[in-house]
Amino acid sequence: MAAAVELAAYKDVLIILASTAVTVPLLKRLGISPALAFLGIGVLVGPTALGGLTGTFPWLSWITVSDSKQIATFAELGVVFLLFLIGLELSYERLTRMKRLVLGLGSLQVVGTATVIAFIAWWLGQPVAAALLVGGALALSSTAVVVEHLAEQKRLTSTSGRTTFAVLLMQDLAVIPLLFLIGALSQRQEGSVALGLAMAVGQGAIAVLLVVAVGRRVLRPFLRQVSALHEPQVFMAAAILIVVGTAVVTAAFGVSMALGAFVAGLLLAETEYRRAIEATLQPFKGILLGAFFFSVGLSIDLGALAGAPLAYALAVGALIAVKIAIIVPLVRAFGQSWLVAIRSALLLGPAGEFAFVTMGQATAAGVVSAETGAFIITMTAISMATVPLLDRCGGWIADRFAVKAPPDPELKVGPPAAAGKRVIVVGYGRVGQLVCEMLARHQVPYLAVDSDPREIAHLRRQGHDVYFGDANSEFFLEQCGIRDAASLVLTLHTAGALDEIAQIARALNPGLTIIARARDADHAKQLYSLGVTDAVPETIEASLQLSEAVLFDLGVPAGKVIASVHERRDIFRKELQEAGIDDARVRNAVRTVHPDAAAPAQALPPPPS
Repeated sequence: MAAAVELAAYKDVLIILASTAVTVPLLKRLGISPALAFLGIGVLVGPTALGGLTGTFPWLSWITVSDSKQIATFAELGVVFLLFLIGLELSYERLTRMKRLVLGLGSLQVVGTATVIAFIAWWLGQPVAAALLVGGALALSSTAVVVEHLAEQKRLTSTSGRTTFAVLLMQDLAVIPLLFLIGALSQRQEGSVALGLAMAVGQGAIAVLLVVAVGRRVLRPFLRQVSALHEPQVFMAAAILIVVGTAVVTAAFGVSMALGAFVAGLLLAETEYRRAIEATLQPFKGILLGAFFFSVGLSIDLGALAGAPLAYALAVGALIAVKIAIIVPLVRAFGQSWLVAIRSALLLGPAGEFAFVTMGQATAAGVVSAETGAFIITMTAISMATVPLLDRCGGWIADRFAVKAPPDPELKVGPPAAAGKRVIVVGYGRVGQLVCEMLARHQVPYLAVDSDPREIAHLRRQGHDVYFGDANSEFFLEQCGIRDAASLVLTLHTAGALDEIAQIARALNPGLTIIARARDADHAKQLYSLGVTDAVPETIEASLQLSEAVLFDLGVPAGKVIASVHERRDIFRKELQEAGIDDARVRNAVRTVHPDAAAPAQALPPPPS
């Protein structure tokens, strides 16, 4: 019997590990956030989905969770690590740099949204205490889903991305008062919220003061001693000890473990160990937070959802509509455009992971009824799943109604008419600038073009002779004189665009010499099949030169090193020959090329016109 219990425990852990290592990466390829993937897997293997069929199909017990209480321990640690890393990110420098949006816009959003939703919950029949917690929980959005979504689309530095992130920072801070409020409402006596709040604040203050007092005197010297050992595993153990230790200290005072971890993160945010701790704990946070979302998925009742789909749909729609109606005018009041306001509101409209935390604790404390808590948790999960769709709607609105800014005057300057044969260089990044510098040094006439308007305007003001335009356009290439050009050099790092330009250029000028940058041998073969004269794989020669250098430095005889390098070149030539490339092109394909890690653009003198 004991062995069976142990097997069941290991089986549940294996399900989480399998989700992390196999299922989540597959779902991420489909554009599904890891947080939503864990949530969905938890629902699938939970008691209301496959777990409910184990009586009919006993073999399903091997892929469903037997004891959700064991996973709950990992889930609680996931929240602890999340709050610690949030505290670590909330450095004084970051808060002061974004204080207007964080403290101004973020505070107004949290307070305004929580107040409106709490009033609606009270109007619908919830007690005052429960309505306050429901309003606070649903006012927050999903940091885990939204930040990852913006990072994947490289929009964190955009105006809407920065605005959204600033509000999320304030929402993360607002979790701490919410945790206090849960403790206060759970400890109230004879209906006295004020007395309960005073007791909770008193206990929390003692715990926080103890963590701060000890932490300021102990943490930095402790980490200094640990880091002096230069043992990564010891540093990792020390970082985990700090997180879990501070969480346990605050829990001993009857305060949330997450609060202690958050305070510890704040204490370390200004130290020199901040980045090292963040990098060390990030993998732990990922898997433990995954366990948290997984456990939330286990608690979602699909039967209740199937029984009242319209109620859940209306609740989710109303929540998002209310939050958008509040956030849009607030963002506009802080000087942002309508499009930024709409895109930020659509991202912030759904509820977030802290609704799971607060509702779980509030239900356990008896402040919120189990039925209401389950409804809020399910509604939150559904709303979080709508983040990608809502952001896509925001993108459609932006594309349709965006007011195009007037073009920079520097971009209105078109390529000069060709005076004789010249080289056309497409792509004016670091590689393209080096090519142009060498052409100018040998007095070879050239024309450089690029499609990045902001960078081109900046470089032209610095004196670089480069022009804006899209080389994917047949008309633009003809304007550049492609039919009479001496050669075309393609230095773009985007393979798809490079291949397309090569095809267009070859069709316009069948006899044109085309030299193209290739990622590797396979890309070089592709380029040759498109009619490129010379393809220069940037990885091949760089790898060979690095190998040659390290072998020389290790004392390997020069003859053996040179022979091995030539042997590798011969293998590469054979690969291209098998692709149908003639010997002359093969010899040209292995010429040295400067990698993209060359000197920065601003260090190069502008080439002469």
